[in-house]
Amino acid sequence: MKRLTFSSDNFSYISNLKKLSVMKTAGMILLILGAIGTVVFGIQAMQDSESFSLFGLDIAVSSANWTPVIISGVMLVVGLVLTAQGKK
Repeated sequence: MKRLTFSSDNFSYISNLKKLSVMKTAGMILLILGAIGTVVFGIQAMQDSESFSLFGLDIAVSSANWTPVIISGVMLVVGLVLTAQGKK
């Protein structure tokens, strides 16, 4: 019968697995929140823009605050990176 022994290499491996699991979970949360935020704030920002016609051309003027859309996009990208790092 083979005896199970623990060495510092085993604990290091378990510790690395936990870190990867935490990174993957955090990445998925950021990915989901970023995607939802991008859609919601993107729709809101598009609805806040107005257009008018000048010499037959439609000109759109945006009065929207694009900061939430940018932050949501950054969250989405960071979530993708963390999720990809967690799978390695």
